[in-house]
Amino acid sequence: MKLSNHYHQLGKAFYQQGLPSPVAEPVLLLWNEKLANDLVINFSSQQDSELLAQYFSGNKLLEGSQPLSQAYSGHQFGHFNPQLGDGRAHLLGETIDDIGQVKDIQLKGSGTSYFSRSGDGRCALGPALREFIMSEAMYALGVPTTRCLSVVATGEAVYRERPYAGAVVTRVASSHIRVGTFQYFAARKDYKSMKALVDFSCQRHFPDVAIIDTDASEQDSSSQVLSFFEAVLAKQIPLVIAWMRVGFIHGVMNTDNTAISGETIDFGPCAMMNDYHRDTVFSSIDKNSRYAYGEQMTIMQWNMTRLAETLLPLLSDDQEQAIEKIEPLLAAFHQNLMRGYFTMMANKIGIEVLVEHDDDLITELIELLEAEKLDYTQTFVKLTNAAINDENHHELKTSLGSWFAQWQQRISADKDAAFQLMSKNNPLVIPRNHHVEAILTSSQTAYEKERDLSALDDFLGVLKQPYTELDNTHSYQDAPSDGDENYHTFCGT
Repeated sequence: MKLSNHYHQLGKAFYQQGLPSPVAEPVLLLWNEKLANDLVINFSSQQDSELLAQYFSGNKLLEGSQPLSQAYSGHQFGHFNPQLGDGRAHLLGETIDDIGQVKDIQLKGSGTSYFSRSGDGRCALGPALREFIMSEAMYALGVPTTRCLSVVATGEAVYRERPYAGAVVTRVASSHIRVGTFQYFAARKDYKSMKALVDFSCQRHFPDVAIIDTDASEQDSSSQVLSFFEAVLAKQIPLVIAWMRVGFIHGVMNTDNTAISGETIDFGPCAMMNDYHRDTVFSSIDKNSRYAYGEQMTIMQWNMTRLAETLLPLLSDDQEQAIEKIEPLLAAFHQNLMRGYFTMMANKIGIEVLVEHDDDLITELIELLEAEKLDYTQTFVKLTNAAINDENHHELKTSLGSWFAQWQQRISADKDAAFQLMSKNNPLVIPRNHHVEAILTSSQTAYEKERDLSALDDFLGVLKQPYTELDNTHSYQDAPSDGDENYHTFCGT
């Protein structure tokens, strides 16, 4: 495996170069065999475990690697911080996967950098395992996401409120370019770097957007920037709609956690919804419920508006003219988000093409879900079964009332097709918060005592096939007995 380093070519304004900090006794805990094969990594976790632990702890560098920590800014819970950056992560470089796509290979928890802001640069084992679990679950659910290649235990303690076992996570992403990356240069009025970042982003993610020479006319240059922005907007729609489909709550949708590639990034305070309520929030740091489940589309619009603001100087020297150029794209984005949401919800109830009054049917169902405090995932699993099973569905009829009969009439023309559509959109199992926490607790204890992660392996086996009924799927389908009433998530990795 040989890495390339195209991000280096952007110049030193974009990053700080530096090596990962060595760890004492690296041990490979988790290795994503399927992802490794996709990345054409010719190592075996069985035969090369010790070598993999050295490479993916940062103790040893892969061929061609030139580690760096990226610079970026960000709005954190609505408040702008002009200098953030990778405080405990090192981008090792890029590789080409088996279908010719460029992927970043990044270590998290690999030590301090220029951007550490007095942090220790390390990651505890629990948050590392959480990122592996959640990112692989999201991937299997069909949600655009960054992924985890490995988790390596460091043999060192990480000190938070008490000592924890330390770990390093290897993240694989289409890139780590964020809205906050653009904000970093906009805050410094470094428009030359901004233009270079737009060009680089187009080359990496949007090859259909023509690269315009810096000496080109303002009209041609603004056309490129608008096409770039439109392409970024298009990536965010399937992302946030997929979150809404499976009941995922990101928990920290800051602009530095919004990737222009449209991939889920940062699984620290994320969680899954149980009973439907648009105001559901679990993040301990989201004091004002800014990033609640039902606010995620609104926040994505807000984040995209912040990106639009950074691009205005590249559109025109006249700010009003620049705003006139970009505002229609934001307006269309809002409309496309809403259309995407209703189409997704229609698919969840077996309707492929929306017709008149379908929006009303969907809106009524959402209101019923909330009023009756129905479990989001379980209700749609029951509805999926009810699409082709004419047996008595007393529970659904009681909770959904006359809506149930209206829905059955709506799909009556082809119930088999409705069932197939619903089966693809309604997972049987999700990474329930209480199961994730139980697995994390037992895995950390088992690792410290016996180096045994078999319970985690079983859990991952189910999560990797969320639309298929396996022998032990039922073990992870139950809702928490307390409704996660006092459950909170925290920033970890």
